[in-house]
Amino acid sequence: MHSRTKGAPTHPTRRLLITWAVLMGLTLITMASARLGGETRLEALPLWSAGLLLATTFFKAHRVLMVYLGLAASTPAWRGAFTGLTLFTLLLVGTGYLVAQAT
Repeated sequence: MHSRTKGAPTHPTRRLLITWAVLMGLTLITMASARLGGETRLEALPLWSAGLLLATTFFKAHRVLMVYLGLAASTPAWRGAFTGLTLFTLLLVGTGYLVAQAT
């Protein structure tokens, strides 16, 4: 039997805390790319900044699905379905951004 100190986090708790810290770091990167992207507040983000935003959003959504919602332990069909829906949603957002930039 293992003897743990009362305040020591368990393995699943540690994984959740590490995932949370990574998500917060990615949020800061996204915020920084938005601040670096445009000179004025009413200007659209440059393409590289919008791409970075969508990429970090996908990674964050994937981590939330796998770690917090427990899809890592589910069947590949469920993981694929939710990952596919996330990608589809981000593709719609990216397409809308590109259409708005073109006009």
